Formats: sequence, C-alpha cells, structure tokens
Amino acid sequence: MENKINNPFLISGYQGPKYFCDREPEAGRIISALTNDRNITLISPRRIGKTGLIHHVFHHFGKTDKNSRCFYMDIFSTQNLNDFVLLLGKTVLGKLDNYSASLAKKLSAFFISFRPAFTFDPVSGAPTVTLGIQPEQSEAGLREIFDYLGESGKRCYIAIDEFQQITEYPEKGVEALLRSCLQFLPNVKFIFAGSKKHLMDAMFSAAGRPFYQSTQKIALGEIPLETYRAFATGLFARKKKKLGAAVFDHIYNLLHGHTWYVQFVCNQLFALPKTEYEIADVDTLIGEVLDGESATYKTYCEIVTKGQLRLLRAIAAETKVAEPQESAFVKKHKLTAPSSIHTALKSLLEKMLILKNEDGFYYIQDRFFSLWLNKQRLGIK
Repeated sequence: MENKINNPFLISGYQGPKYFCDREPEAGRIISALTNDRNITLISPRRIGKTGLIHHVFHHFGKTDKNSRCFYMDIFSTQNLNDFVLLLGKTVLGKLDNYSASLAKKLSAFFISFRPAFTFDPVSGAPTVTLGIQPEQSEAGLREIFDYLGESGKRCYIAIDEFQQITEYPEKGVEALLRSCLQFLPNVKFIFAGSKKHLMDAMFSAAGRPFYQSTQKIALGEIPLETYRAFATGLFARKKKKLGAAVFDHIYNLLHGHTWYVQFVCNQLFALPKTEYEIADVDTLIGEVLDGESATYKTYCEIVTKGQLRLLRAIAAETKVAEPQESAFVKKHKLTAPSSIHTALKSLLEKMLILKNEDGFYYIQDRFFSLWLNKQRLGIK
C-alpha cells in the first residue's frame, strides 16, 4: 500500500518513482553494471541525491527480480571495524529468508562470532535479532557475513553509503580485508557510495590501493533545469497549483540546481495556502530560511580565519570560481597573496565548507550559507 504523501517534494527518504526526479541515465548505468556483474563507485556531494538514486535502483530490482535482495547501509557514524561489522550484520542477518525456528537454529550455528539472540514483538510476533561481537572477533565476523551471503544462493545488492569512512578506522588494512572478502562473491554486487571525492578517488583510482580499478565509476551532478522544471511544475499541477516556469527557474538558479535545496524550497512553497506563486514568494521564503540559520552561519564565520572568510565571501559573490588565485579575482575581491589563498583554500576544502565540482569550479557547499554571505556583503536585512 502506498503511503499517503502530504507534500510531494520530499526532502528525505524515498517514496517511489512518482516522487523521484529523473536520474534515468545514471540509474540505467547502475542497473546495467550490477546485472552484468560490475560493482559501482558512486560519488557525489552531499544532498545531491545519491541515496535517493540508490533506493530508486533498488526499487527497480524489487519490481523486476523478486528473488533478489537489496541492502542499504550508511556507515557515516561508524568509528571502527567492529562498528562496521555490527552494522553489516544487523543489515543482512536473517533478511535473506522468511523467519522460522529452523532458520534461527541455522543462523545461530553459522554466526558463531555474533552469538545471535532472537526476540519477538509481543503484538506482531515479528522477530528481532540482537548481535554481540567483541572487537577481536570483528574480522572473523566479517568473513562469516560474507560466507552467509555467498552461500545463500540469492542475488544480493549491497549499497555502502559514505564508504570513505573506512579510511578513518584505527585498524590497519581494512580496505584490503574488505576487498579480499568480497571479490569471490559472484552472487553479491556492491555500490560503494561516497561524498568526499578526493578520498573516494584515492581509494578506487590510485595504483596500489586494494580497490584500484575494481569498479565502474559514476559521478552524480545536478539534475538538468528543463527536466527538473517539468517534474516540479507537474507535481504542483496535480494538486491544481500553478508554479510558473520563471518561478521555478528562479529557485533553480539561486540554488544552482542542488537537489536538496531545490526540494526544500519547493516543499515550503507547496505548503503555502496559495494556488499560484510568484518570485516574491520564493524570495520571502528563502529570506526566512536565512534568518533562521543566521546563528549557525555566524558560527561558521567564527571558526575560520579572516583570510578564509574573505575567500568564502569572494566565492559566494561569484557563486563559483575556477581560479581563486587568478590576479583579476584577487584584485576584485581585495584578497591577499596567492600563497595565502592557497592555504585558505586547502583548509576550507578540508572543512568541506567549499567543494570542487567535476568541471573544476570551487563553490560553497551549503547553498543557503552562500546566499547568506552575499546578503551580509550587500547589507541586505
């Protein structure tokens, strides 16, 4: 049964193709790769839509291959290998077959390292698996999970989001361990998704790293304006609301087509008790958002140096910059020496306050923060 959606502009979660915009070329490439036994590396900035795309692909497999199993796990909050193994275990354990007493017995015998315990919901009777594993058993537990998947006989697709997090684990050799575990699983295919491009590129493109050239790489950018416009105006029209092309284009251009921010503004706009919208409505809503986030953005400004803040303001003024150390840009925005700009740029990239896109342009990741900086620069209240 389809969930009732009050506002069609989702800013989290996935509710089916009706509320998912485009990504047809990327989805097609991922589906083709996985069904033809190629793993995928999916790289995109945060909030551009990679998680929604993964669930969209998994929705396809759920419709076209009832015997396949799809698993999604976000490892951003994991701190070490033990956390990873526990999360992976909770994600897949017991999910390949319908629960039965014989399955529980089989799992208990198979997963020696985890000591799985089964409890039951008193109302629904649905089983819940509780896992326990000591850090020194993490590697053995990881191999048990992959053996379980390999022996299941089912086609499995596993998406590991924020995969670059494994480079932060204190244990040595995690990349090599994972590579050795998964490379001999013909029935299990992986999507390794990440938002830190430099780390993901290093993991999958640097010779000598365990995952070197082991996947097909897909980079996710903005949804094209015309496609996004048709999607958004269509959703408004379904509820007998009119969003003119000029109004949507204003939203898209202000936020540079960044999916989450466009969705957020459209969500707020749709919620207004109106049936037709103007550019002034958009500007009012965004102004309210910037006012609400002002304290947070002031904190951002306090945690960077004066030189970094000047560079942030300069990039915000231009929206995107190819050569921050170029003399005309430096002179126009009264910046300091190129060496100082280089240092500031490196620090802001590490803090992920700015990003560099596939075309080589630097921009501020938080689109609202960029607008707020410009508002402050121009003295707009």
